[in-house]
Amino acid sequence: MRAVLDPNVIVSALLAPSGTPAKVLRAWFDGGYEIIVSPLLLAELTRVFDYPKLRLRISEAESRQFIDLVKHQGEIVDDPEISLSIRSSDPDDDYLIALAATTRSVIVSGDHHLLDLADRLPVHSPAAFLELLIAAL
Repeated sequence: MRAVLDPNVIVSALLAPSGTPAKVLRAWFDGGYEIIVSPLLLAELTRVFDYPKLRLRISEAESRQFIDLVKHQGEIVDDPEISLSIRSSDPDDDYLIALAATTRSVIVSGDHHLLDLADRLPVHSPAAFLELLIAAL
């Protein structure tokens, strides 16, 4: 299985190491699925990690180390063109939809703008994604 993780899931995982998003990351580390990333996703993740309120809880070294891990262990693909029949009510999320569509991946997100599309796209909350992984075993 292939998954595009919304940056909010990754940040949540690092902020709460015992939470569900962290379990999603551990499942990736354990080989439970492939993580798909693109330059746009990495840029958003870098930008979010640099927010002052996050910098107080996630050091620059930790965030850079995680980004390097994703670059080396994830599957990096080119940013897809965004020409979608289904769009998010938040246009900033459309690149995630395009990335998932072009790589035949599911989206894992805690963002209601994306979760609201779950009846039309393979979008799962972190908890629902973990259930999907367990069912696939």
